[in-house]
Amino acid sequence: MAYMRSSRPSAPPATAGEVFALVRDGAADTRTELGKLTGLSRSAVASRVAALTALGLVVETEDTQSTGGRPPARLSFDVDAGIVLAAAIGRSRSQLGVFGLGGEFLASDTVDQEIGVGPNELMPQITKRLEALIHDVGRADSRILGVGLSIPGTADTARGCSLDSPIMHGWDGVPLAPYFADTASAPVFLDNDANAMVLAERRDNRDHFQNALLVKASTGLGAGIVAGGVLQRGSLGAAGEFGHTKTAAAAGVACRCGDSGCLEAIAGGWAIVRALQNQGRDVGHIRGVVDLAVSGDPEARRLIRDSGRQIGETLAGAVNLLNPEVLVVGGDMAKAYDIFVAGLRETVYGNATALATRALTIQATTHGDFSGVIGSAAMVLDHVLSARAVDDALGG
Repeated sequence: MAYMRSSRPSAPPATAGEVFALVRDGAADTRTELGKLTGLSRSAVASRVAALTALGLVVETEDTQSTGGRPPARLSFDVDAGIVLAAAIGRSRSQLGVFGLGGEFLASDTVDQEIGVGPNELMPQITKRLEALIHDVGRADSRILGVGLSIPGTADTARGCSLDSPIMHGWDGVPLAPYFADTASAPVFLDNDANAMVLAERRDNRDHFQNALLVKASTGLGAGIVAGGVLQRGSLGAAGEFGHTKTAAAAGVACRCGDSGCLEAIAGGWAIVRALQNQGRDVGHIRGVVDLAVSGDPEARRLIRDSGRQIGETLAGAVNLLNPEVLVVGGDMAKAYDIFVAGLRETVYGNATALATRALTIQATTHGDFSGVIGSAAMVLDHVLSARAVDDALGG
């Protein structure tokens, strides 16, 4: 949020970090505008701009479009002042990316891995591929400001590790930041995959994305929640873990978490794969089922639509509780969007209240397969380019 001068005489003056936020958001691009917005004196603005310039985050250039008189110097955020690294870790595939400070993709890569691989096997591969990407785009000398990671299941964001996840066997309690010790002397941030995906949506729709529910329908199920413009993680980081909600339709059906009766046991991608395998079909991943459905296979289409229907029954309660303006569909099943959402829409609108769904829209993720890695980068940028982080970098 842009810093605005307070009407209270005792309000502290705007910091350099708050001045940077105005420049980064495009709210001000001259010293005069900064003075008007913050109430700072010309000398105070000058000192803060000088500090930001020395830090490499702001550049000042002469305005060549000025007509008559001395042209004002224009301030802009230097998106080339550094890079961030990101990895969206999945159970069978991980997406990697190198990003500029404006959130733009500089390079991307994909790592296909065996299901069940542990961090000691996978993380060195990820760091090596990221290092190769940095060299490929000629940014080996760039400052790395941070690394963003997302993983399936609950993430302990404070310790930077998986927390009691029924699907990330061998990852629970293993801090992931140390794997990057030789790659970058920068902070490493970790979050759940659905949370990262909803951050990617927020990046492009910040002004119109204050209350949202994102459902990731892939091998497993999860949700990212934005309420009042703020990502909701819950007290233990388990907000949105709706896949293991009990549902009558799954009564007695064993779930991979070790319990039974979970929504995932009948609507998760792994359950759909199992259902087709039990029919003698040669499928190994939900992506293969989606390909069959899109090509017209009637049984694959039925299973994916039924998945949407079952998920919608559970999400209808969340729609009533949260009253989101948008329900975003992501994950592997989103590639069969029309089929999946036909079932989802039926039960969400059929079971939620008329008021909660009056203005609700349902849409696919903006970035498709890259939502997780883009959101992981956005997570880093939100931290390292915040007003507080900039002030900390300047020594307060």
